[in-house]
Amino acid sequence: MEEEKVQTATSHYPLMDRELSWLAFNYRVLQEAKDPRVPLLERVKFMAIFSSNLDEYFKVRVATLKRLIKLNEKTRRKLQEDPSDTFGQVMQEVRRQQEEFGEVFREGILKDLREHGIHLLTEHDLNPEQQEWVRAYYEKTLEPLLLPIILDETETQLFLKDQTVYLGIKMWEPQAGEEGKPERFAMLEIPTKKHGSRFVKLPTVGDKRYVMFIDDVIRLCLPLMFGAYRQFDAHAVKVSRDAELDIEEEVSGNLMAKIRKSLKKRETGYPARLLYDPETPQDLLDMMMAHTGITQDELVDGSKYHNFRDFFQFPDFNLPGLKYEPQPTLVHPLLEQEPSLLAAMQRQDYLVHYPYQSFDYVLRLFNEAAEDPKVTAMSATLYRVADDSAIAKALARAAKNGKLVTVVVELKARFDEEANIFWAGKLQKAGANVIYGVPDLKVHSKLGLITRNEGGKLKSYAYLSTGNYNEDTSTIYADHALFTSDRRITRDVEQVFNFFIDGQPDKEFRHLLVAPLNMREQFVRLVDREIRHAKKGLPARMVLKMNALQDERMIKKLYAASQAGVQIDLLVRGICCLVPGVEGVSENIRVRSIVDRYLEHARVYIFHNNGEEQYYVASADWMTRNLNRRVEVAFPLLQPDLVEQVRTIIGLQLSDDNKARDVANTYIPASPPTDVRSQYATYNYLRSLVPEGVHPYREKKK
Repeated sequence: MEEEKVQTATSHYPLMDRELSWLAFNYRVLQEAKDPRVPLLERVKFMAIFSSNLDEYFKVRVATLKRLIKLNEKTRRKLQEDPSDTFGQVMQEVRRQQEEFGEVFREGILKDLREHGIHLLTEHDLNPEQQEWVRAYYEKTLEPLLLPIILDETETQLFLKDQTVYLGIKMWEPQAGEEGKPERFAMLEIPTKKHGSRFVKLPTVGDKRYVMFIDDVIRLCLPLMFGAYRQFDAHAVKVSRDAELDIEEEVSGNLMAKIRKSLKKRETGYPARLLYDPETPQDLLDMMMAHTGITQDELVDGSKYHNFRDFFQFPDFNLPGLKYEPQPTLVHPLLEQEPSLLAAMQRQDYLVHYPYQSFDYVLRLFNEAAEDPKVTAMSATLYRVADDSAIAKALARAAKNGKLVTVVVELKARFDEEANIFWAGKLQKAGANVIYGVPDLKVHSKLGLITRNEGGKLKSYAYLSTGNYNEDTSTIYADHALFTSDRRITRDVEQVFNFFIDGQPDKEFRHLLVAPLNMREQFVRLVDREIRHAKKGLPARMVLKMNALQDERMIKKLYAASQAGVQIDLLVRGICCLVPGVEGVSENIRVRSIVDRYLEHARVYIFHNNGEEQYYVASADWMTRNLNRRVEVAFPLLQPDLVEQVRTIIGLQLSDDNKARDVANTYIPASPPTDVRSQYATYNYLRSLVPEGVHPYREKKK
């Protein structure tokens, strides 16, 4: 391990730098784009994911580093490390990854596309017939969407929109008889949103398919736009702006207004970076900098094309063989046969595993409750919902049907604030009681509570999940969701909603772990119990799965457990600041990360407990923000068959020798080889649970 990538918090234990650890995670995404085992058009999507991730990283994390660098020296000395040093290491690693990204695209993706008859053409590759077709397409479709801005001495300051690609244009050699400056400069926004795609499909010839960036269509047609000149040079730039909300996280005053104001500020936040084409002539670059206020410090070398996230829109040309084989959504082996989910939940608990099994069950639950005359109240936490959220619609309908509906809407869910504001307004109009989070905390838990009058007594039903109420992401995020009426769980869920209502921390939780009220303390207690067992010579083990491990206190506790002899397996998809395998510190800790077809999003915490295992499924990572500054929930699995399901799934992930990497991003082999690809093995396992005679797949909606 390179020394500069490890920081030492104290002389007693090592820590991986958080920023570099995140970049290591994004490199795993790039590895998927390089992997020849991944279908070609899926590799193209991983290129888009890598780019999209990096954009958000610059908007949030790099912007934060730059804000810290601007602090006065006295304040900066209070920080654990110099942000300037971290920033330098981050930019060095980003440049290295960007160079490899370009190489993967040029030498891998483009080459393989050509081998499959898909040709991504530039303006220089077109034959005369294609040039004629492209010019006609430009005049009919693109030209009405374009608004060039001339840059000259009198031009006022030009504002570049966040995450938008522009062409900086230099033109020279005026046409004969034309009067004017010998050279001029202009900027032009690439109209990706207005056009509906970054790409233009050209006519197919035989088995050859052709596609172009609209950037190159515009480059070819610059003489049509600026007819007074003969020579042109056009290079792309893109700005990423600071996306931190920078608001007081409290409900005092009108939080909605603060969020709306902050969303407007996001578009005008100071630049975190300006990506530019290194081939840009210096006079054009100087002109763009002069008119945009971008400084040399914000410049980051890019390539000819920016916003590779637009490759999400890359046409598939109806070639299914270049994509993942479809995995039809599975039905739940028990819930599928139940006409009433509430009646089924009276008898036992159920786990649904997304995206393998259908998300429709939670939609059915909320729709059933909204129409059930015996249901008196419904509550839910909304963190990230779909734009056309069926869950929010069901809650609104329940309120209109006279039920007491309480909805906790998190307005600080980064990049989803606008959708959440929209649904908060809709729900209020329907008569729901909308709560905008908790003072100083972000509500990240995913909970639902239904109260029903059964024979004069109120009975509660709860839905607890690791994932959001989001139909869109449920098809790509791997999560677990619990449907239960077990009073041990529902009583604690009621207490969580009471906390949302009154904000008082004096709540008692007997089975749920709730941040920031008791989660950290209970996790420490569970780790300490394993330490005690190890010291007594008893078997001691933990399997901890999360998206990110950053909290220093929990990392230090895991080091202590390793030193006591506790065997620890960590499944960490993203940031992992713990350093495994250090003699005398962490030699009993193994870390693996799985990046594959679906985004591993579930958090699972397993404690051996001398053979009486305890399983917790959670919304929370072991990051300081999750444990201290968010409302999170971890719920126990109390039913043996549900424990067995999660045990099997986690076991498959620990056996994965196809997509599992260590902290150095080296694929982990199995000895002997198991050839387990855990996400596919999980699908097959859940498919095997469907009884004979039951159609295993959910019918697609027409």
